[in-house]
Amino acid sequence: QVQLVESGGGLVQSGGSLRLSCAASGFILDYYAVGWFRQAPGKEREGVSTMTTADGTSWYRDSVKGRFTISVSRDNAKNTVYLQMNSLKPEDTAVYYCAAGPFFGTLEDVLFDSWGQGIQVTVSS
Repeated sequence: QVQLVESGGGLVQSGGSLRLSCAASGFILDYYAVGWFRQAPGKEREGVSTMTTADGTSWYRDSVKGRFTISVSRDNAKNTVYLQMNSLKPEDTAVYYCAAGPFFGTLEDVLFDSWGQGIQVTVSS
């Protein structure tokens, strides 16, 4: 079955960088969209970035454009989805989730049906 396991979160100062990783298994990557979502305390979950892995097309929410980059690595059948986060701001503090789903070109979380357990990212001011 589909498994998504996040790593790489933590505490960083404002202006710093983190790279999140998501080990993805149990599905054919090219048939799915993959993405990163986040949920801050007291707020709804929101789409951060998604990618159509077959052609590399990616989407970003406006607040992270130019700062975050999504990418995918295929190495000996080990698939990993990354989110490079630069120039981090306190408002980026949230639990970040890796997800996969059959619909391309969207940041809508309801269209993603497989989820990781989430990982905390905290940006101090």
